[in-house]
Amino acid sequence: MIPQRYAPILFGFILSGLMSCLVSGVATLQALGLVTGFAGFWMSSWISSWAIAFPTVLVVAPFARRIVNRLTTT
Repeated sequence: MIPQRYAPILFGFILSGLMSCLVSGVATLQALGLVTGFAGFWMSSWISSWAIAFPTVLVVAPFARRIVNRLTTT
């Protein structure tokens, strides 16, 4: 089991992986259509996207949390 102190990093890893997978799939489909080898093109795009998305989520998430906290009330 992973210690709780790593939860924000794990959350960012999973979130960025799922989001970049979905977005790169849609973008690849729009760019190429359902061509032969689509899955390979998609996975290649996904890995590149994830490499950017993961560190971006880790940097941007604290700012997004602060904005949400300011825009909401309890």
